[in-house]
Amino acid sequence: MIFRTLAAADLDRVLALLPAGQAGVWADADAYRAGLAQGEYRPEWTWLAEEGGAVHAVAAWWGHPGDERPGALDTLNAVASGARTDLAAGLLAAAHAAYGGTPPDFHLLLPADWRERPDLVADLGWRQEAARRAGLTEAVERLRYEWTPASGVPAPPRRLRFWPEADDEVFVALFRRVLDGTLDAASRAGAAALGAEAQARADVAFYRDSMPGERSWWRVAEDADGRTVGFALPSRNTGSHVVGYLGVLPERRGHGYVDDLLAEITRILAEEAGAEAVRADTDLTNRPMAAAFDRLGYRTFARRLVLSAA
Repeated sequence: MIFRTLAAADLDRVLALLPAGQAGVWADADAYRAGLAQGEYRPEWTWLAEEGGAVHAVAAWWGHPGDERPGALDTLNAVASGARTDLAAGLLAAAHAAYGGTPPDFHLLLPADWRERPDLVADLGWRQEAARRAGLTEAVERLRYEWTPASGVPAPPRRLRFWPEADDEVFVALFRRVLDGTLDAASRAGAAALGAEAQARADVAFYRDSMPGERSWWRVAEDADGRTVGFALPSRNTGSHVVGYLGVLPERRGHGYVDDLLAEITRILAEEAGAEAVRADTDLTNRPMAAAFDRLGYRTFARRLVLSAA
């Protein structure tokens, strides 16, 4: 078995392994073609397992156009056989070795009811085992939410004042402060690996430079006494407008300010950016954030399972 990256002559054979609607195949054939044209999927980020002229497995990593390294694996498939777990594990290990460093996370898009569907449990099972063997041993499940204007555009929160702070250093300081006690698993892991200061700077750089949302949408929030409460980052990705990030300072938590921050993000995206939908993710275990989405009329439409290296 040969593990290698995509060549132009492989495309049709690889597309045949990208069916729609299968857990672990975020990009079906049409989506992969579109992403390839936009630079989000690339030949050097698409790996295949080949033997005897036949493609037995494919793994496609995704990234922002212009990225030097892929951001995430989101598509993994192999022909049905008793050896497909071993085959997929070997393919992932070969790609991870080529990328070097900590391997990118594996993001699996799942419907909200995936646990009640034996076909999806089976689709997920062998992929998760292959990822585990290739070093992606940590799992975090995230709820995926969507807001549409049918839920009503929130009014500007009355108890807080929001302003568009232009100084990135202000946001670095705020990101660093909200890491204390955060319920977001990715933020905790990043701070543990990099340190709070480096993680905060990486967060600001990511939302400013990698996301296509407008920097002018960012807001700092203060109460009626002029005390900073937190911050709100409306944003967008290549597919939709999104709740980029919001944070309440540790000493200001417990007063429901998360609702105000989320309302302001949603309002800005609806009224200023013309969003027809706003999407967001939060960890399954982050109950306060999930409750805020529910209160504002966001609906759960899917789940995201993120597999990562320890």
